[in-house]
Amino acid sequence: MQELHREARIGGTGSEKARDVALIDLSDFEARKPEIAAALWQAATGLGLFQLTGHGIPLAQIEEAFALSEAFFALPEAEKAALPLRPGTNAGWEFKSQIRPSTGTPDQKESYQITRPRMEGLWPAEEAIPGFRARMLAFERANWEVAMKVLDAFALKLGFEAGSFARAHDPESPGYQSTLRLIHYLPMTGARPGDYSGWRAGAHTDFDCLTLLHQKTGQGGLQVAPGAEAEAGEWTSVEPVTGVITCNIGDMLMRWSDDKLLSNPHRVRMPRPDEYLGPRYSMPFFAQANRDVLLQGPEKKYPAITAGDYIGERIRANYDALAARKG
Repeated sequence: MQELHREARIGGTGSEKARDVALIDLSDFEARKPEIAAALWQAATGLGLFQLTGHGIPLAQIEEAFALSEAFFALPEAEKAALPLRPGTNAGWEFKSQIRPSTGTPDQKESYQITRPRMEGLWPAEEAIPGFRARMLAFERANWEVAMKVLDAFALKLGFEAGSFARAHDPESPGYQSTLRLIHYLPMTGARPGDYSGWRAGAHTDFDCLTLLHQKTGQGGLQVAPGAEAEAGEWTSVEPVTGVITCNIGDMLMRWSDDKLLSNPHRVRMPRPDEYLGPRYSMPFFAQANRDVLLQGPEKKYPAITAGDYIGERIRANYDALAARKG
């Protein structure tokens, strides 16, 4: 519950604080691995969020994925509702149903989750969006490959065997839990003055090991803060650039690293009246270990736990925290 108690204390509006967000080039990864690992480690043990270039996903593939995402969310509501998010699966479509302990209110968005082993009956019809399934699975795999490079760099610094994180996130396993999420934040249509305060997504940390986030140039709002400074309300805006991947450490990897790699709070604020007021699209990929993988850091700070049990405990704690807030 520690992470959830922290989230409950960071729901205020706060203020802006300038911080450096590391921009790390992954190109020529194998030859530059020690250098890249050092840069990633420095970023991940500080702000806990950094941005990647040279990651190998072509800009054309990212733009295609955004276009497919927009096409999906433009489908009639009845067609999307026929692909519902099923409890405990993290697969399918949901609308304004994610509630953060930091705010107690639903995030202003709809989303569609792609988790490979759990997608039966949850793909839009081929005639509705030609090529959607094949192209999104290819995009999901491209993100997995980038995530495994970053995690392999952390393995080097933690003293884990090379390739161990890739084996722990095996896409061919029925226990695969990593998810590609397509997100559509609602436009500010007919907004009243009070609607410009608050959040499109309330402050939170991610449950996973590593999040890779694709954003579109001009569609801002993402903010991050180290834990103690988040409680003080001091947030840093992260500039969105199409083709640049924004990454943050999740709670699972923080535990797995004996709290060396930091999962820090982030949120998406509402736009201001003088900013872009249209819809905001983003695509995060959540790398989280397969259900049967045993999580324990090199120093054994925490008892060993399977990744499936860990996620289950986090979800239950999230519901408990929301119930306590309402009570």
